[in-house]
Amino acid sequence: MLERDSLDALRAALLRLDEGFRDLPDSAEPAPAAAGIAGVLDEVAGRLRDNYPYFHPLYAGQMLKPPHPVARTAYALAQWINPNNHALDGGRASSAMEKEAVAQIAGMFGWAESEAPEARAPLGHLCGGGTMANLEALWIAGRLHPGKAVVASSQAHYTHGRVAGVLGIPFETLPCDRRGRLDPEALEARAARGGVGTVVATMGTTATGSVDPLPRILEVARRHGLRVHADAAYGGYFGLAGNLAADARSAFDRLGEADSIVIDPHKHGLQPYGCGCVLFRDASVGRFYKHDSPYTYFTSRELHLGEISLECSRPGAAAVALWATQRLLPLVRGGEFAAGLESCRAAALAFDGRLRADRRFVPAFEPELDIVVWAASGRRVSECSERARRIFAEAARRGLHLALAELPAEFFALDEAGVARDAERITCLRSVLMKPEHQKWLDAIWAILSEAAETICDW
Repeated sequence: MLERDSLDALRAALLRLDEGFRDLPDSAEPAPAAAGIAGVLDEVAGRLRDNYPYFHPLYAGQMLKPPHPVARTAYALAQWINPNNHALDGGRASSAMEKEAVAQIAGMFGWAESEAPEARAPLGHLCGGGTMANLEALWIAGRLHPGKAVVASSQAHYTHGRVAGVLGIPFETLPCDRRGRLDPEALEARAARGGVGTVVATMGTTATGSVDPLPRILEVARRHGLRVHADAAYGGYFGLAGNLAADARSAFDRLGEADSIVIDPHKHGLQPYGCGCVLFRDASVGRFYKHDSPYTYFTSRELHLGEISLECSRPGAAAVALWATQRLLPLVRGGEFAAGLESCRAAALAFDGRLRADRRFVPAFEPELDIVVWAASGRRVSECSERARRIFAEAARRGLHLALAELPAEFFALDEAGVARDAERITCLRSVLMKPEHQKWLDAIWAILSEAAETICDW
């Protein structure tokens, strides 16, 4: 069930790496307690079995899936060196690979080095994940607009409010429309009152996959002198997909006009956890990172990544894995990587279509990316919520793992379904169809969902 073929490639690559250090005197010594490694690993394997099958298509709940085999093996290979991408003397090769990989991500958004002498290349680096990446973006926003608020939609990730609190930056949420997207009219009204420095545009909310209307947000921002930060942690790669609807397509086509962008390669970028990326269109914001170190930055006149990062020690292995993945699967439209994203979205659309044709379910709006949310039908919102919780448990008992979410009731066509609103929020079912193979597994997923629904209720 678990992929093993890459182990042979890892062994061959390890021998190739070892050859690069043949000129050193032999220093091989048994690792401490080496004789016990096999026993401990066997125990670890036993403990890890206490997990949901995140790697399998029947896990269709949260944003969880294994990294690509090339990412997993490249990361493991780098661990024999264990480079640190803070300073160049801690990871020369992995630092170069990070710069190349980040430049490729920037190029995906239309940000690339220009031949014009007066042009500046964008500034960016990897970090521990989306939270750290958003913290850096909002830290820069606060330095550029001190004392002014950051605003985001009520469906934006909670990390923005949390890190704004850490940074001491005022933070406010704005209303969404009925599709879970930031309301541009609410943004216009709030910006007109003054005191706003930055607006966060979410390019794929983690609850519903909704894409904020970036073209309208950019218009308001330009009128009022606001900075635009695009949180594309989840949805950023979907700009490569060729099957987006018109609204999402127009938003991703303008993504390069944002002032900063965050993307998480450990989501759709096929990477192990611990790999986020932050990018700034104006490289001059690097001046805010400037600091002195008495011992780490003197081995080379080249840029050390620690000079443009709030984090200090960072795993060079993350950069190696990302570089290897993008080498195998280039970030281009029409390529194999883009085809995987298109398959995920196609699966979401097909699944949504089945839900709409079934009286037992009340779908929300059509998915914009690959996340589908739907309610169980009932006489009242409270009854719908209870049924959703029971379907969730019964589906899991049958081997299908979904997720539960609590969302505004207005996201669902409850009136058309004859559901009385005795609550403003509804507990609904949610699927993240982020594995390309989900498209082929829809029949199996639907069969289990349907059986679970029939078991818990006489419809």
